[in-house]
Amino acid sequence: MTHPLHIDRDGHRTWLKWHRARRKATDPVFTGARILEGMRLGASVEVDLVIHADHGCAVLHNFELEKETTGAGLVRETSAQALRALHLRDNTGVVLPDRVMLLEDLCALLVEQPPRDGALLQLDFKEELAALDKRTIANFASSVGPIADAFILSGGDIGAIRALSAAVPALKTGYDPCYGESLARLQATGDFAGFIAEALVDAPQADMIYLAFDLVLAAQDAGFDIVAPIHAAGKRIDAWTIRQVTPTSIEQVERLLALKVDQITTDDPEGLHAVLAS
Repeated sequence: MTHPLHIDRDGHRTWLKWHRARRKATDPVFTGARILEGMRLGASVEVDLVIHADHGCAVLHNFELEKETTGAGLVRETSAQALRALHLRDNTGVVLPDRVMLLEDLCALLVEQPPRDGALLQLDFKEELAALDKRTIANFASSVGPIADAFILSGGDIGAIRALSAAVPALKTGYDPCYGESLARLQATGDFAGFIAEALVDAPQADMIYLAFDLVLAAQDAGFDIVAPIHAAGKRIDAWTIRQVTPTSIEQVERLLALKVDQITTDDPEGLHAVLAS
């Protein structure tokens, strides 16, 4: 059986990242079984982190509990014990047997069931630097430290990424500049070269630069290869997020593959791989 891990084109390998730990479009998000499956296969998998009331992180995307879980209110105001008692919901809102995981729960699973060599789990930190305190940083380091080689920490606030990664020196990091003032300036000026140059200066230690796929293609349409300076700086590029497999998205992905992006984030790795590998 062929697994949806990557596509090889013209001597270059592009990984298909399992966005929010989905192997296929119908999967619910952030289930332990899918995360472990991906890591066992050697996949690139992504989960999100938000801070809870006990100075730790929950494996959730939203700051509010209602959409993803059986809970209500803000994650920030909910205790670790209360979060662990909540169930996840599927894409239609149906309650699942799977419960909400905390970061330490996820790390414990990976210690018990070690990932395959080459597997990479992206921890996409959704908070800003102002949300961090010493206890949260210490709890993050305590959880991630024993298995840091399996992770890459990413986010849009480079200050937050620096603060967390400083506590776990072995941790790989990534940076997503597609937020805030730099993106607003890009939209106003169309200066793709300046945009990516600023990102590389802001995150000199980053292993991966995460860019919205439509920004990558817009740069190409404007005559600028935004992938080249990232590779020249010794970094990899992830293009996010292909939501569905359609004739339009396949055309977009073919362009990304021709540009030699290193990773494509998608909600349907299985469907995308089936079309591209056929």
